Amino acid sequence: MPKTREILEQMGEQIRLARLRRKLSLELVAERAGISRATLISIEKGAPTVSMGSYAAVLHALNNMDSDLLLIAKDDVFGRKLQDLALPTRRRAPKKGE
Repeated sequence: MPKTREILEQMGEQIRLARLRRKLSLELVAERAGISRATLISIEKGAPTVSMGSYAAVLHALNNMDSDLLLIAKDDVFGRKLQDLALPTRRRAPKKGE
């Protein structure tokens, strides 16, 4: 999962920068999110062991940024292609006289 780890690290860094841009302390964001300061530090490092719910709580504590989670897998091009391949094709009955 090296690629996934890189994505989580980037996401953690983006969360950290969002917190710093808002001039919010670790303690305040952790309190608002209902998590420990240590968990928030882990999130900002991109730890894969932290629950998705904790990530969402932190995003919510940063002025409702959790709505961005709705963008995950929104445009599933590969999945739609697989679904289209499995759809039955209809064939019309031949017209009379053919």
